[in-house]
Order: sequence, then structure tokens, then C-alpha cells
Amino acid sequence: MRDWFRRRQPAQKTPVARQPVQPPAPHPEPPAQPSPIAGRLEAVQYLERVKAKMARLAEEFAAGTVNRAQFQELFQHYQNERRTIETWLESDRDSESWKKAASEGKSVIIRRAHEAAVLGYAVYENDSGIPLSTIGRFEIDPALAIPMLSSYRSATQEIFGASVRSTQIEGGRWVCFVSGEYTTLMALFNTEPAGRQLGSLEELHTLFEQANRPFLQAPPVDPERLVFPHSLFLGRS
Repeated sequence: MRDWFRRRQPAQKTPVARQPVQPPAPHPEPPAQPSPIAGRLEAVQYLERVKAKMARLAEEFAAGTVNRAQFQELFQHYQNERRTIETWLESDRDSESWKKAASEGKSVIIRRAHEAAVLGYAVYENDSGIPLSTIGRFEIDPALAIPMLSSYRSATQEIFGASVRSTQIEGGRWVCFVSGEYTTLMALFNTEPAGRQLGSLEELHTLFEQANRPFLQAPPVDPERLVFPHSLFLGRS
């Protein structure tokens, strides 16, 4: 009887563990869009910086720290930036395409690409007109250099003017003159030098005569006894 009763008992069910209900995944937030107001403000601020650069460039040219080639290339670069930004602002678009034209680092490359570099020098004795030395690639025919030097020394208003110390020659090169107490320096540049570079030439020639004064005061001058610091500046602005 007990066996039958045991057989009639319902089987015990094993409780099933409930899985925790996962909350629904949140919908991803759309990426934040740039504020049109913020984009226009940034463009206006950059435009003001471009205008300031143009004004500073004009001051640099007036001060002689950049030459005409640098000024023209930089001015065109800044003007292209300005026109692109102004056109974008006038169109009232929300894109930031103006940034493609904003390349502040490019102006540095332009400056360096158009900066005048010294190709060579020639030093002439004032009294005799004899060339004491040529340094670097001073590739000017003596038949041309000597008449130019004579014209510079006579300071004719028709050729050089009262204060001009440089003139353009063939191939877009420029030759510059610096007169000292005993010698005259001629420097050949690959393009027009800036006023600051002409000032550096004066300092260089003064140093040359100061270092060689004992020998320059006692003609005939022996070039082998002179020191020429000019070679340290070849290829430099």
C-alpha cells in the first residue's frame, strides 16, 4: 500500500532560475552638429587675423624686412584667403569649407621661397680698382662689373640715385654695392634683396675692413694676407 501511495505522489518540479530582464538598449545619440553660429564666429575671427596680417605685411615692406617678390606672393595668398572666407560668410552656408583656404603655415613657406640669397661676392680696392678677391659664384663678366662699379663710385643720379645701393641685372639677379674706406664690396643676389639685407651687407663689409685694416692701409695689398668672412654667408638670406 505504501509503495502504491509513493507511486501516486506527484513528482517535484525543479524550480527554473529566471533570467534578469535586460532593459532595452538606448538609441545612440546622433553626433553633435557644429553650431552654425560657432562656425561663423570662427570664420570672422580668422578673417580679422588675415586682415591684420595684410596690414603687418605692408608695414614690413615699408620697413625693408621683405622684398617685392615676398610682398606680392604673400599679399596674393592673404587676399585669396580673405575672398574665400568673405564669400562663404556672404552665402550664409553652414559648411566649414572656408577652412580649406585657411593655411596659416603656408605663408612661412612663401617667405622662405622668395627670400633673396647671396650667390657670391667681389671685393675691389678703391684706389687701384683691382679686384682683391671673389667669393662664391660671383658670375658677372668683368667687362660688365667694372663699368658698373665705376658708375656706382661716381654716384650718378641717372643710374643709381642718391641712396640706391642695388640694381637688377640679367636673369632676374641683383647686384648690390657697399663702399668702404679702402674697398668696395659687390654682392650678387638671386633676386631683389630686402632693405634689411642691405644693412647686413654694410655690417659685413665694415667687419671685413676692420679686421684687415693693417694690410689695407699699406698698399700694395696682398690678398693672401686678408681674411674674408663673406663665405660664411653664402646661400643665406
